[in-house]
Amino acid sequence: MYIAILGRQPEISLAEIRAQFGNGRRISGRVAEFMASEPDIDRFGGSLKFAKKIETSPLEFLKKLPEGKITLGVSDYSRRASAKRAGYEALKLKKALKKQGRSVRILPNSAPEISSAVACHEKLGRKPLRVELLMIEQGREGRFNWYVSVGAQDIEAYTRRDQARPARDAKVGMLPPKLAQILINLCGPLSKDAHVLDPFCGTGVVLQEARLMGYKAYGTDLSERIVGFAEKNMKWLDERSVKRQRSFEVDRTNVRGNFLPEFKVEVGDATNFEWEQPIDAVAAEVYLGPPMSQPPVEIKLKTIQQECGAILKDFLKNLSRQIKPGTSVVLAIPAWKRPGGGYARLNIEVGELGFEKIDVLEDSLNPKLPLDEKVKAGYNGVNKLGFSGLLYARPEQIVAREIIVLRKS
Repeated sequence: MYIAILGRQPEISLAEIRAQFGNGRRISGRVAEFMASEPDIDRFGGSLKFAKKIETSPLEFLKKLPEGKITLGVSDYSRRASAKRAGYEALKLKKALKKQGRSVRILPNSAPEISSAVACHEKLGRKPLRVELLMIEQGREGRFNWYVSVGAQDIEAYTRRDQARPARDAKVGMLPPKLAQILINLCGPLSKDAHVLDPFCGTGVVLQEARLMGYKAYGTDLSERIVGFAEKNMKWLDERSVKRQRSFEVDRTNVRGNFLPEFKVEVGDATNFEWEQPIDAVAAEVYLGPPMSQPPVEIKLKTIQQECGAILKDFLKNLSRQIKPGTSVVLAIPAWKRPGGGYARLNIEVGELGFEKIDVLEDSLNPKLPLDEKVKAGYNGVNKLGFSGLLYARPEQIVAREIIVLRKS
């Protein structure tokens, strides 16, 4: 049994976990539990930490660690989380271990939990003697289950492989590597030799993340200049992987020797292009329309919706005839913030185009979760941004990304 500390948009985080492991449920607004075999936090863009349940007491677990000085942090993720309580538990464990002759360095708690940035910097969960223990409430009786971190999201690695790429173009938008991972993971489990297609590849962020996850990557884009950027970025990625930089070895079990899986990029219009086979999964951010600094007026919005909707519809119609039934297609499509609140979205009838839309919002609740926690967690199907569905956005963004998961009928 594992838990995930969910990211800024927990409904997306949980959907990603469910797509990969076939299970998972929130036990609080910030925490989900799931069953898996050695999950790798570096493959998941939506979760801040993964932790495994301890079957013994925390003290007994720590006693069994190898010889040497222990770096220890304790995080409290209960409903009444307290930095004081987390710090008290850490000091109590340190005193008990000191009596056993063990040396322990405690990470101070300025907040109830050790931040993912600190956990990453301290390599908690990534080395045997660098430990983060997580307190998770069990029911409403005030008892706790204890978990040990198996790693925190490597923020520094995301930054390096996002900002260090040699070819970037802010005018075409910059897809965050975290979101690229989420899109690929929402396709579900793929074989090690899977071919992932991005028909709107831009500078190649989805291609990059697919290859780092061990998949063969194939991208097309309408712009010859941007395709050149993607190819340049892929070659740069190959050079970095040969040097075996840890920040690019997201899943080393899938990387063959020092080399990443193969890639191909081509110039092509997604509405009429003939892609090479096989295509095992499709993950992409489609055309989002022009960038905006304020919500568009109604007339302008309708024009942009029609333009984006026509491109999406023509693309899906073209794709449908080229992929096998059951193929996953995960897309980030535009949604526009409205002056009065909420978002306007594209409403495309995908059934007539040969696809089934998959509902990835959570469909089972923890019956022990108090009602107020259920509302905070978004169990009514509406997230904090007032949107039913998966919306990847920051509150200040005008053009957001709605994530849709399709299957070829």
